[in-house]
Amino acid sequence: MNFLDELEWRGLLHQTTGGDELRTHLEQKGCVAYCGFDPTKESLTIGNYMPIKLLRHWQLAGHTPIVLMGGGTGLIGDPSGKDAERTLQSKEIVEKNIQGQLRAFSKVLDFEGEHAAIIVNNGDWLCELGFIDVLRDVGKHFSVNVMIQKDSVKDRLNNREQGISYTEFSYMILQAYDFLHLRQSHDCTVQIAGSDQYGNIVAGIDLIRRDMSGADENEFRGAGITSPLVTASDGSKIGKTEDGAIWLTDDLTSAYAFHQYWLNVPDEDAGKFLRWFTFLNQEDIEGIEKEHADAPHLRLAQKRLADEMTQIFHGEENVRRCNDAAQALFGGDVTALDEAMLRDVFAEVPAGEFSKSLIGTDEAMLVDLLPQTSLCKSKREAREFLQNGSVAVNGKKVNGDEALERVLSKDDLLHGTTILLRRGKKSWFATRWT
Repeated sequence: MNFLDELEWRGLLHQTTGGDELRTHLEQKGCVAYCGFDPTKESLTIGNYMPIKLLRHWQLAGHTPIVLMGGGTGLIGDPSGKDAERTLQSKEIVEKNIQGQLRAFSKVLDFEGEHAAIIVNNGDWLCELGFIDVLRDVGKHFSVNVMIQKDSVKDRLNNREQGISYTEFSYMILQAYDFLHLRQSHDCTVQIAGSDQYGNIVAGIDLIRRDMSGADENEFRGAGITSPLVTASDGSKIGKTEDGAIWLTDDLTSAYAFHQYWLNVPDEDAGKFLRWFTFLNQEDIEGIEKEHADAPHLRLAQKRLADEMTQIFHGEENVRRCNDAAQALFGGDVTALDEAMLRDVFAEVPAGEFSKSLIGTDEAMLVDLLPQTSLCKSKREAREFLQNGSVAVNGKKVNGDEALERVLSKDDLLHGTTILLRRGKKSWFATRWT
């Protein structure tokens, strides 16, 4: 499918420049496009995944994608969408963030073959430019009158007390120069970005046209393609939770937490998320939606979404492990979970530290231990919960009069360190024994 048509049916096409000329240009294979990534953090979030996915669709359409790491622009900071001046980062921090972010791209893009993806760092050319050279050769093509009308600048000038520094004001010039440099060095004719970057893209196209003013009139100069700001049905940012961001690397977000995020997507978002985030084709997605509509309680759309996304960033084996863990949690039998998954599954539940020397003694009696957890408030409540069979140890219910005499033993320890207590169906408490 044509790249633009692919984005359109998925709801990922917002704006383009070039019109029919762009479509004609894309009929040939091997066109080159780039997308820039701002190294403000040491990893990327689900929100940052969208431009990577657009580059993959570009690649699947028979074209070459360029990942542009902002080693130069990251030292300045993009003012787009910011209420105040960014804190400037050191070169060392920017480089560390770049290395951290690079881990995500190979999960999505193909770096081998005919249309292999390319990674470049704009610090390699921006940091070599002389100030006077930039003013003479680049700055002369920019009108301040036009620049202050850009939303990222105008909002800061008119609505914020702190205004905008010349440093951030110059960001547009640097980003435009990136497009010109890649046009000259890699024959890159298209920039892909989110809709908030449209003004910067147009500035780059204009700079290319001025630089190529003496070239063949029929030669394609450059174009921009943007995707819309994708949000959940309630208007919230995708990838943000009460506990923080959902990251694309497992050192910051475990495979289980990643899988759970997609499993908990509301019904009204599931279908469009399948279009936006997965590479499933239109026929498959419509089939999943139909099955989901027939039996919404089974949450088939969410399960497929969670599996597809987890497979991309964590692999098939972790998809299996996450599903096994979810089943174990639902069924209450957590004893089969391996140590890493046990830790990830119960990372967010209330927990407490206890001395292993108490195991097997009267101080490890459930009736005395429960009031030290979040599962009950008093010994009286503990007796009541134990007698009515609402307490479980590692998923197995403790029943009858014997429950009041139940003492935790070494046999209860999972992987030698953890005993999981549960009251009812959902209230868990992890006891850690050291």
